[in-house]
Amino acid sequence: MERGDCRTASHERPHPFIFEVKLTRAQRIRGLILGSVLVPVRVTLAALFFLIMWPIARLRLAGLSPEERARPVTGWRRWLFHHIVLFLSRAVFFSLGFLWVKVKGRKADLKEAPVLVVAPHSGFLDMLVLCPTQLATVVSRYENTKLPVIGALLEFNQSVLVSRKDPESRKEAVEKVVERLTSKGYWPQMLMFPEGTTTNGQALIKFKPGAFLAGVPVQPVLLRYPNKVDTVRWTYKGASWTQTLWHTASQFYTNMTVEYLPVYNPTHEEKNDASLYADNVQRLMAKALGVPATDHVMEGTVPVSKLGGLSLPLEPPGRETLSLLHKNGLACEIKAALDKMIDRCRSGAQGSKASADELSSILSLKDHQTAVSICGLYSKDETVDLRQLYFSISALGNITTFKALLHSAFTLFDQESKGSLHAEELSDLMGALLGIPQHNTDALYTEASSQGKLTEESLLRVLTTDPTFSKVVNEYLQGEEAGPPPPAAAAANGKAVNNNGFLQHNKKFE
Repeated sequence: MERGDCRTASHERPHPFIFEVKLTRAQRIRGLILGSVLVPVRVTLAALFFLIMWPIARLRLAGLSPEERARPVTGWRRWLFHHIVLFLSRAVFFSLGFLWVKVKGRKADLKEAPVLVVAPHSGFLDMLVLCPTQLATVVSRYENTKLPVIGALLEFNQSVLVSRKDPESRKEAVEKVVERLTSKGYWPQMLMFPEGTTTNGQALIKFKPGAFLAGVPVQPVLLRYPNKVDTVRWTYKGASWTQTLWHTASQFYTNMTVEYLPVYNPTHEEKNDASLYADNVQRLMAKALGVPATDHVMEGTVPVSKLGGLSLPLEPPGRETLSLLHKNGLACEIKAALDKMIDRCRSGAQGSKASADELSSILSLKDHQTAVSICGLYSKDETVDLRQLYFSISALGNITTFKALLHSAFTLFDQESKGSLHAEELSDLMGALLGIPQHNTDALYTEASSQGKLTEESLLRVLTTDPTFSKVVNEYLQGEEAGPPPPAAAAANGKAVNNNGFLQHNKKFE
């Protein structure tokens, strides 16, 4: 990671979404030699066992009506196919080098704990935990049903399926999970990874509330990989899944430890507050693992930390944008580019959205791919909201004072020039300052509109004096090398602006 990423990403805490396999030269040579022999053999054997499982998994529900498939499988279909698939599942991981799985503690039965919550979630190889848990049912993405073999196994498992892109699907999935967890033994035990994504195991990120919504007892389950070389992690950045598979299969064997902690029975307050329940279990498991419990989450494809409801990017897009512009030799032209951006946003004629081609023109980029890369920092397509680009660069580039920056942003988002913002406009403003959309600014809005409406003065007061929200300014909305403001910026103080209220930049980025 770059120096700036380290500072903002972790705030002196581990960055949980980056992992690289660390090997000495001798280990790399050894892995290359062993891998050339072991990997082809192991992957072939694992694929063979998967192929054998495919039709067997389909047979479990073959011939059943939709109504019968919506009920838990019982009788001969359960005991026959369950044991076969369990054996073949263990064979897959045995083939990949997981010769032993050490189990500590006692797995609670269904009546004691309807759900097992497993952490940390390190990657696809964590699925081995399904073997000692007797193939507990899981929650999975609907898109996975389209994958060969995996789709059949999810059907066999009678998994709860959810499409993350469909709000109705998420709502239905929650209802199904709650129904199963409160069925008093009608449905089999469930297994969930409450982190919701994979990490490097250096911290437990914030638990999602899904496993805790029903308010039933849970059993925490810890996963450890006590090996000399850590190869199993597959995270947001770093080793790819193919590298993870290669490095793991290149080892003579890989150890895994599954530890069952005592069943956690929620209090009355926790039963009524799934987030409180999830946070308390997270802290309990983090303490048992000897790692921090953090407020980091993954929103879409962006790793963030949560503070006062705001989503703070661990890797601010503005900082990465500045790095890309520096590499393209545009450090001295940033002022002119910012002026073009804000003029376009102010005019309203073309809107604030710009394509990669338009961004190339605005920034006078010779390399079109750089514009595409910048767009990718802010959205999933080759477009960017120039308001986000403008303010996130200005905030982190030490170009002006925060007070002047907020004045500029407030003027832009106060579209009716009424001197105040409503809740949606505040979300848009904070999204522009932080470089990513903000979906929960209720706490900030309530705090800053205590006098009846949210004005520029009340927002500035809260963002600079409130113990929680002042951290946003100090840690995310100021340049790393912020020193005394330049004369023009110091004079700004709400005054050194043009007639339309936008900043007149007099300092070039150095």
